[in-house]
Amino acid sequence: MSETMNPSRDAFAEMLEASLVNRQDFEDTVVKGIVTAIEKDVAVIDVGLKTEGRVPLKEFSQPGKDVALKVGDTVEVYVDRVENALGEAVISRDKARREEAWERLEQQYNDEERVEGVIFNRVKGGFTVDLGGAVAFLPGSQVDIRPVRDAGPLMNMTQPFKILKMDRRRGNIVVSRRSILEEDRAEHRQEVVQQLNEGDEREGIVKNITDYGAFVELAPGVDGLLHVTDMSWSRVNHPSEVLGVNDTVRVKIIKINPETHRISLGMKQLTPDPWEGVAAKYPISAKFSGKVTNITDYGAFVELEDGIEGLVHVSEMSWVKKNVHPGKIVSTSQEVEVMILEVDEHKRRISLGLKQCADNPWERFAEEHPEGSVIEGEVKNITEFGLFVGLTEEMDGMVHLSDLDWDRSGEEAIKDYKKGDLVTAKVLDVDADKERISLGIKQVGADPIDNVEGGIRRGADVTCTVTAIETGGIEVQVGGEGGPKAFIRKSDLSKDRGEQRPDRFAVGDKVDARVTAFDKTSRRISLSIKAREVAEEKDAVQQYGSADAGASLGDILGAALKQNEKKN
Repeated sequence: MSETMNPSRDAFAEMLEASLVNRQDFEDTVVKGIVTAIEKDVAVIDVGLKTEGRVPLKEFSQPGKDVALKVGDTVEVYVDRVENALGEAVISRDKARREEAWERLEQQYNDEERVEGVIFNRVKGGFTVDLGGAVAFLPGSQVDIRPVRDAGPLMNMTQPFKILKMDRRRGNIVVSRRSILEEDRAEHRQEVVQQLNEGDEREGIVKNITDYGAFVELAPGVDGLLHVTDMSWSRVNHPSEVLGVNDTVRVKIIKINPETHRISLGMKQLTPDPWEGVAAKYPISAKFSGKVTNITDYGAFVELEDGIEGLVHVSEMSWVKKNVHPGKIVSTSQEVEVMILEVDEHKRRISLGLKQCADNPWERFAEEHPEGSVIEGEVKNITEFGLFVGLTEEMDGMVHLSDLDWDRSGEEAIKDYKKGDLVTAKVLDVDADKERISLGIKQVGADPIDNVEGGIRRGADVTCTVTAIETGGIEVQVGGEGGPKAFIRKSDLSKDRGEQRPDRFAVGDKVDARVTAFDKTSRRISLSIKAREVAEEKDAVQQYGSADAGASLGDILGAALKQNEKKN
């Protein structure tokens, strides 16, 4: 036999080694094979090199589809090992599909393309999705735009997904169905919004109600916000007062944001604005009836007609109730009469007055108790500047410190009073605009100054009674009991310096003094015994002697004294 017909042992070894090398190249790769037989639940596949392997039929199935495999079909499989202990190849259809899928998905992920997949199982936190051989995780939050209670209808059907994350080393893929829906809705919304114009009137369906408004669907996937302030010209406390979910409403497109495509809607804009010409309809000082719609810390809102509200500030609610919450004066839904105080059509504001529709108690008091009237009242409060005397259940008058006593200081006189005391006072002044009533207690009695016989005037001589002895002088009561008090300084007690001693007087002593100064406004009286003595001496010299007569001063004064004794 020739050498070509009978190879040597070395050549045969080389051929065998090459064959083994080729077999090893098959391992860990995807190859094409031919289905040679189908036995029960496995398929027998020839992968070449006179080697066959067995693959479970379930590896050829796809979620939602039946197995369609027959003898003679060419399929791709993954070769784990060329030959096992039984002489068969260890192959896998799942691994082949996974390898092919990963390469395809990575390319699609890099190109930001959508991928097809089938949701086939529920797991903790979401679902598993078959992406044509690779299994991905679909978080529950990424299933739909809105929460899905029943995901059954979405399973086992081919639909698009977006890959959010891929990690081939760990074999992790995260996908989202929600992103696809949002993209589709955004495209659809953009198309619809381009067909809308500001000022258009459309019908829509209320899909959702919040505290600040309602979302109205104008077209599938396209909705706009109907803010609570645009629902009605009248006050709306909550949107549910006007609308309900699934209500069909007619709205006007107020604004379309060209960047975000957000749509603002209005209902009240479909009717005339009641504020047009409101100033002519509600003139200043006119009175109208209205209903209290809302009460706040600073006042109450009163509806004069549908869409027209005015504010009654707390300061305009009552003549006499001060520092009280408006809710204690009026209640919601109460019908009240109000006066128009101010109208600002541009700012859409009307200021109302409630108290102006009732009698002004300050003016009524002034009519019933003119200045000079004497009234009685109870001391309601004592402050550092006077007394507050209750005149009615809700009105007080004030007695200033300076009007408590004619002679004593207010700080001293106020100590005589306490809350609850009944006092008599004279009305001194009523200021209805400032809501003030001034009273005087001392004015109820006569001014002690007026009780002095002959009156008090500068240069007059008055007889006084000593009421107190002090180191700096003496306190006296002018004109006796009921007269005003004054103080004679030590230097004015005598023209003789040796007699200028307060201790030479006693309480109750009668003394004559001359008025050296008098200010009735401030009630200050200045007295001097010294001035009276000097004046008397001067008069005596003029009457009983002269510088040329040669009489001594003692002789002159003696004659004067005798003359006075005869008069007395």
